[in-house]
Amino acid sequence: MSRAGAAEAGLLVLVDPVARRLDGESVRIAKDVLSAGAAAKICLPEGPEEFARALARRGHRRPVIVGDDGALARAVALLHRERELGEGALSLVPVGSPGALAVARSLGVPGSAVLGARAALDGVVHPMDLLVDDSDGVVLGGLRIPPLGGPGAPGPGPDGEAGAGPGPVREVAPAGAPGPSLWSACRSLVRTLVRPPVGGHAGYRLRVEADGVLISDVDRPVRDLSLAGRGGLVEVTVHTGGSREPLTARARSVTVSGTDFRYRADHRVTGPVRRRTWTLRPGAWGLTLPR
Repeated sequence: MSRAGAAEAGLLVLVDPVARRLDGESVRIAKDVLSAGAAAKICLPEGPEEFARALARRGHRRPVIVGDDGALARAVALLHRERELGEGALSLVPVGSPGALAVARSLGVPGSAVLGARAALDGVVHPMDLLVDDSDGVVLGGLRIPPLGGPGAPGPGPDGEAGAGPGPVREVAPAGAPGPSLWSACRSLVRTLVRPPVGGHAGYRLRVEADGVLISDVDRPVRDLSLAGRGGLVEVTVHTGGSREPLTARARSVTVSGTDFRYRADHRVTGPVRRRTWTLRPGAWGLTLPR
Protein backbone atom coordinates (compact mmCIF):
# COMPACT_ATOMS: atom_id res chain seq x y z
CA MET A 1 0.00 0.00 0.00
CA SER A 2 1.32 3.46 -0.88
CA ARG A 3 1.60 6.36 1.58
CA ALA A 4 -1.56 7.85 0.07
CA GLY A 5 -3.40 4.56 0.55
CA ALA A 6 -2.21 4.26 4.14
CA ALA A 7 -3.31 7.82 4.87
CA GLU A 8 -6.76 7.20 3.37
CA ALA A 9 -7.41 3.91 5.18
CA GLY A 10 -5.74 4.89 8.45
CA LEU A 11 -3.57 2.72 10.67
CA LEU A 12 -4.18 0.85 13.90
CA VAL A 13 -0.81 0.85 15.66
CA LEU A 14 -0.69 -1.90 18.28
CA VAL A 15 2.32 -1.49 20.55
CA ASP A 16 3.26 -4.73 22.31
CA PRO A 17 3.87 -4.20 26.05
CA VAL A 18 7.15 -6.11 25.86
CA ALA A 19 8.41 -3.67 23.23
CA ARG A 20 7.50 -0.70 25.46
CA ARG A 21 9.43 -2.14 28.38
CA LEU A 22 12.42 -3.24 26.32
CA ASP A 23 13.00 -0.21 24.08
CA GLY A 24 10.73 2.74 24.75
CA GLU A 25 12.82 5.05 22.56
CA SER A 26 12.38 2.90 19.44
CA VAL A 27 8.65 2.70 20.15
CA ARG A 28 8.44 6.50 20.42
CA ILE A 29 10.30 6.97 17.12
CA ALA A 30 8.06 4.43 15.37
CA LYS A 31 4.92 6.18 16.61
CA ASP A 32 6.24 9.55 15.43
CA VAL A 33 7.09 8.26 11.94
CA LEU A 34 3.73 6.50 11.53
CA SER A 35 1.68 9.43 12.87
CA ALA A 36 3.48 11.84 10.54
CA GLY A 37 2.69 9.73 7.47
CA ALA A 38 -0.89 8.57 8.09
CA ALA A 39 -3.91 8.90 10.33
CA ALA A 40 -2.77 6.54 13.07
CA LYS A 41 -4.70 5.34 16.09
CA ILE A 42 -2.14 4.33 18.73
CA CYS A 43 -3.14 1.48 21.07
CA LEU A 44 -1.09 0.49 24.11
CA PRO A 45 -2.59 -2.81 25.29
CA GLU A 46 -1.42 -4.07 28.67
CA GLY A 47 -1.87 -7.76 27.88
CA PRO A 48 -3.11 -10.37 25.37
CA GLU A 49 -6.81 -9.73 26.05
CA GLU A 50 -6.55 -6.00 25.42
CA PHE A 51 -4.42 -6.72 22.34
CA ALA A 52 -7.14 -9.04 20.97
CA ARG A 53 -9.95 -6.55 21.68
CA ALA A 54 -8.12 -3.68 19.98
CA LEU A 55 -7.39 -5.79 16.92
CA ALA A 56 -11.00 -6.98 16.70
CA ARG A 57 -12.23 -3.35 16.78
CA ARG A 58 -9.85 -2.10 14.09
CA GLY A 59 -12.66 -1.35 11.60
CA HIS A 60 -11.13 -0.31 8.27
CA ARG A 61 -7.78 0.60 9.79
CA ARG A 62 -4.76 -1.42 8.70
CA PRO A 63 -2.98 -3.13 11.63
CA VAL A 64 0.64 -2.22 12.30
CA ILE A 65 2.27 -4.30 15.03
CA VAL A 66 5.12 -2.73 16.98
CA GLY A 67 7.00 -5.58 18.63
CA ASP A 68 8.75 -8.88 17.95
CA ASP A 69 7.97 -12.25 16.38
CA GLY A 70 5.64 -13.17 19.24
CA ALA A 71 3.51 -10.06 18.74
CA LEU A 72 3.25 -10.70 15.01
CA ALA A 73 2.38 -14.36 15.53
CA ARG A 74 -0.31 -13.35 18.06
CA ALA A 75 -1.94 -11.01 15.54
CA VAL A 76 -1.85 -13.61 12.76
CA ALA A 77 -3.30 -16.28 15.06
CA LEU A 78 -6.14 -14.02 16.18
CA LEU A 79 -7.09 -13.03 12.63
CA HIS A 80 -6.84 -16.67 11.50
CA ARG A 81 -9.22 -17.83 14.24
CA GLU A 82 -11.71 -15.14 13.24
CA ARG A 83 -11.27 -16.13 9.56
CA GLU A 84 -10.28 -12.54 8.78
CA LEU A 85 -6.64 -13.12 7.88
CA GLY A 86 -7.19 -12.60 4.17
CA GLU A 87 -9.09 -9.33 4.53
CA GLY A 88 -6.01 -7.09 4.64
CA ALA A 89 -2.27 -6.93 5.14
CA LEU A 90 -0.31 -6.67 8.36
CA SER A 91 2.83 -4.63 9.01
CA LEU A 92 5.53 -5.17 11.63
CA VAL A 93 7.74 -2.47 13.11
CA PRO A 94 10.52 -4.55 14.68
CA VAL A 95 11.26 -3.77 18.32
CA GLY A 96 12.82 -6.52 20.40
CA SER A 97 15.95 -8.50 21.06
CA PRO A 98 17.73 -9.95 17.99
CA GLY A 99 16.81 -13.49 18.98
CA ALA A 100 13.13 -12.58 19.18
CA LEU A 101 13.12 -11.16 15.64
CA ALA A 102 14.60 -14.12 13.72
CA VAL A 103 11.29 -14.99 12.04
CA ALA A 104 10.70 -11.35 11.05
CA ARG A 105 14.13 -11.18 9.43
CA SER A 106 13.48 -14.40 7.53
CA LEU A 107 10.22 -12.91 6.19
CA GLY A 108 11.98 -9.78 4.93
CA VAL A 109 11.06 -7.27 7.65
CA PRO A 110 13.65 -4.44 7.91
CA GLY A 111 16.11 -4.49 10.79
CA SER A 112 15.19 -1.22 12.51
CA ALA A 113 12.09 0.51 13.84
CA VAL A 114 12.52 3.50 11.51
CA LEU A 115 12.81 1.34 8.38
CA GLY A 116 9.94 -0.84 9.56
CA ALA A 117 7.70 2.19 10.05
CA ARG A 118 8.60 3.55 6.62
CA ALA A 119 7.83 0.16 5.08
CA ALA A 120 4.43 0.18 6.79
CA LEU A 121 3.71 3.51 5.07
CA ASP A 122 5.34 3.04 1.67
CA GLY A 123 5.84 -0.71 1.24
CA VAL A 124 4.07 -3.30 -0.85
CA VAL A 125 2.09 -6.31 0.28
CA HIS A 126 3.74 -9.71 -0.13
CA PRO A 127 1.67 -12.91 0.16
CA MET A 128 2.97 -15.24 2.87
CA ASP A 129 2.47 -18.97 3.33
CA LEU A 130 1.12 -20.26 6.63
CA LEU A 131 1.44 -23.60 8.39
CA VAL A 132 -1.84 -24.46 10.12
CA ASP A 133 -2.20 -27.44 12.45
CA ASP A 134 -5.24 -29.55 13.26
CA SER A 135 -5.82 -27.63 16.52
CA ASP A 136 -6.07 -24.36 14.53
CA GLY A 137 -2.62 -23.22 15.61
CA VAL A 138 -0.44 -21.30 13.15
CA VAL A 139 3.28 -21.21 12.40
CA LEU A 140 4.82 -18.27 10.54
CA GLY A 141 8.32 -19.70 10.14
CA GLY A 142 9.40 -23.32 10.41
CA LEU A 143 9.06 -25.75 13.27
CA ARG A 144 11.30 -28.37 14.78
CA ILE A 145 11.09 -31.40 17.00
CA PRO A 146 14.56 -31.14 18.56
CA PRO A 147 16.77 -34.00 19.73
CA LEU A 148 16.05 -35.68 23.04
CA GLY A 149 17.47 -33.56 25.81
CA GLY A 150 17.62 -30.48 23.55
CA PRO A 151 15.76 -27.21 24.14
CA GLY A 152 12.03 -27.78 24.31
CA ALA A 153 12.31 -31.57 24.22
CA PRO A 154 10.76 -33.80 26.87
CA GLY A 155 13.22 -35.78 28.91
CA PRO A 156 13.77 -39.51 28.42
CA GLY A 157 11.65 -42.01 30.24
CA PRO A 158 12.97 -45.10 32.00
CA ASP A 159 13.19 -46.98 28.70
CA GLY A 160 15.17 -44.21 26.98
CA GLU A 161 12.24 -42.97 24.91
CA ALA A 162 10.51 -39.61 25.12
CA GLY A 163 8.21 -39.28 28.06
CA ALA A 164 5.31 -36.95 28.59
CA GLY A 165 7.62 -34.27 29.86
CA PRO A 166 5.46 -32.79 32.62
CA GLY A 167 7.99 -30.02 33.31
CA PRO A 168 10.11 -29.19 36.33
CA VAL A 169 9.22 -31.14 39.46
CA ARG A 170 10.41 -30.27 42.91
CA GLU A 171 12.37 -33.25 44.20
CA VAL A 172 12.01 -34.06 47.90
CA ALA A 173 14.06 -36.71 49.68
CA PRO A 174 11.92 -39.45 51.21
CA ALA A 175 11.62 -39.66 54.97
CA GLY A 176 14.72 -41.16 56.53
CA ALA A 177 16.85 -40.57 53.43
CA PRO A 178 20.53 -39.61 53.78
CA GLY A 179 21.51 -35.92 54.05
CA PRO A 180 21.17 -33.48 51.14
CA SER A 181 24.66 -33.91 49.76
CA LEU A 182 24.42 -37.70 49.46
CA TRP A 183 20.87 -37.46 48.08
CA SER A 184 22.02 -34.96 45.42
CA ALA A 185 24.86 -37.25 44.42
CA CYS A 186 22.44 -40.16 43.98
CA ARG A 187 20.12 -38.03 41.83
CA SER A 188 23.02 -36.96 39.63
CA LEU A 189 24.12 -40.56 39.17
CA VAL A 190 20.63 -41.68 38.14
CA ARG A 191 20.34 -38.82 35.64
CA THR A 192 23.68 -39.76 34.13
CA LEU A 193 22.60 -43.38 33.73
CA VAL A 194 19.30 -42.58 31.98
CA ARG A 195 20.54 -39.73 29.78
CA PRO A 196 20.81 -40.78 26.11
CA PRO A 197 24.47 -40.99 25.10
CA VAL A 198 25.78 -38.44 22.62
CA GLY A 199 25.75 -40.05 19.20
CA GLY A 200 23.59 -42.91 20.48
CA HIS A 201 20.40 -44.25 18.95
CA ALA A 202 17.88 -42.90 21.48
CA GLY A 203 15.10 -40.87 19.90
CA TYR A 204 11.39 -40.37 19.58
CA ARG A 205 9.33 -43.32 18.37
CA LEU A 206 7.38 -41.43 15.74
CA ARG A 207 5.46 -42.13 12.57
CA VAL A 208 5.91 -39.41 9.93
CA GLU A 209 3.59 -39.20 6.92
CA ALA A 210 3.62 -36.71 4.03
CA ASP A 211 0.30 -36.50 2.16
CA GLY A 212 -0.49 -39.94 3.56
CA VAL A 213 2.77 -41.50 2.36
CA LEU A 214 4.90 -43.04 5.10
CA ILE A 215 8.34 -41.44 5.44
CA SER A 216 9.52 -42.89 8.74
CA ASP A 217 7.94 -45.37 11.15
CA VAL A 218 8.26 -46.04 14.86
CA ASP A 219 10.92 -48.71 14.31
CA ARG A 220 13.42 -45.95 13.34
CA PRO A 221 13.83 -43.55 16.28
CA VAL A 222 13.68 -39.93 15.15
CA ARG A 223 16.60 -37.85 16.42
CA ASP A 224 15.49 -34.57 14.82
CA LEU A 225 12.64 -33.39 12.58
CA SER A 226 12.00 -30.05 10.91
CA LEU A 227 9.20 -28.60 8.77
CA ALA A 228 9.28 -25.44 6.66
CA GLY A 229 6.94 -23.98 4.06
CA ARG A 230 8.68 -23.24 0.76
CA GLY A 231 7.30 -22.79 -2.72
CA GLY A 232 3.76 -23.66 -1.72
CA LEU A 233 4.67 -27.00 -0.09
CA VAL A 234 5.92 -28.27 3.26
CA GLU A 235 9.53 -29.42 3.26
CA VAL A 236 10.05 -32.13 5.87
CA THR A 237 13.48 -33.39 6.96
CA VAL A 238 13.81 -36.36 9.31
CA HIS A 239 17.10 -37.38 10.92
CA THR A 240 17.10 -40.91 12.28
CA GLY A 241 20.68 -40.86 13.59
CA GLY A 242 23.70 -42.96 12.83
CA SER A 243 25.24 -42.71 9.36
CA ARG A 244 21.89 -42.64 7.54
CA GLU A 245 21.16 -39.73 5.23
CA PRO A 246 18.21 -37.59 6.36
CA LEU A 247 14.82 -38.52 4.94
CA THR A 248 13.19 -35.67 3.00
CA ALA A 249 9.88 -35.01 1.29
CA ARG A 250 7.69 -32.17 -0.01
CA ALA A 251 3.97 -32.31 0.59
CA ARG A 252 0.84 -30.28 1.23
CA SER A 253 0.43 -31.72 4.73
CA VAL A 254 2.56 -33.66 7.20
CA THR A 255 1.35 -35.82 10.10
CA VAL A 256 3.54 -36.81 13.05
CA SER A 257 2.27 -39.34 15.61
CA GLY A 258 3.61 -41.75 18.21
CA THR A 259 5.12 -41.17 21.63
CA ASP A 260 4.55 -37.84 23.33
CA PHE A 261 6.64 -35.08 21.79
CA ARG A 262 7.09 -31.34 22.04
CA TYR A 263 7.93 -29.04 19.17
CA ARG A 264 9.36 -25.54 18.85
CA ALA A 265 7.68 -23.12 16.44
CA ASP A 266 8.13 -19.34 16.20
CA HIS A 267 10.09 -19.37 19.52
CA ARG A 268 7.26 -21.19 21.31
CA VAL A 269 7.42 -24.70 22.70
CA THR A 270 4.14 -26.63 22.36
CA GLY A 271 3.16 -30.00 23.76
CA PRO A 272 3.42 -32.69 24.71
CA VAL A 273 1.15 -34.11 22.01
CA ARG A 274 0.84 -37.57 20.50
CA ARG A 275 -0.41 -36.60 17.06
CA ARG A 276 -0.36 -33.42 15.00
CA THR A 277 -0.99 -32.61 11.35
CA TRP A 278 0.34 -29.46 9.70
CA THR A 279 -1.05 -28.20 6.40
CA LEU A 280 0.45 -25.43 4.31
CA ARG A 281 -1.86 -22.68 3.10
CA PRO A 282 -0.06 -20.79 0.33
CA GLY A 283 -0.49 -17.01 0.35
CA ALA A 284 -2.80 -17.15 3.36
CA TRP A 285 -1.81 -13.73 4.70
CA GLY A 286 -0.15 -10.54 3.53
CA LEU A 287 2.82 -8.72 5.05
CA THR A 288 3.85 -5.19 4.01
CA LEU A 289 7.55 -5.09 3.17
CA PRO A 290 9.90 -2.46 1.66
CA ARG A 291 9.68 -1.89 -2.07
